[in-house]
Amino acid sequence: QVQLVESGGGLVQPGGSLRLSCAASGSIFRFSNMGWYRQAPGKQRDLVARITNGGITNYATSVKGRFTISRDSAKNTVYLQMNSLQPEDTAVYYCNVGGTLITTHDFSSWGQGTQVTVSS
Repeated sequence: QVQLVESGGGLVQPGGSLRLSCAASGSIFRFSNMGWYRQAPGKQRDLVARITNGGITNYATSVKGRFTISRDSAKNTVYLQMNSLQPEDTAVYYCNVGGTLITTHDFSSWGQGTQVTVSS
């Protein structure tokens, strides 16, 4: 089993910054992709940013240049630094982590979600 614990959400004014963290634990042999998704009320869950095991990143067009995804392999943690936040960034943010367990089974797990609200 894999457990993901997210933190760092909150209320911020337009133009402000937040950093989200997602720490993974469990019987993990190897990570593959780690990413962040978001879901606004009444909308589908969409990819925000993703980072591969080799450090290759990709971003949604709407966040390019403002958000940065990174990972700390020693801490099994993925981060999302969000700058220049706008009201349209308001959503519940979920981390998603994939990889292989020590049992050799592949996994893909979701965090519990953290609310990000951008409002004056």
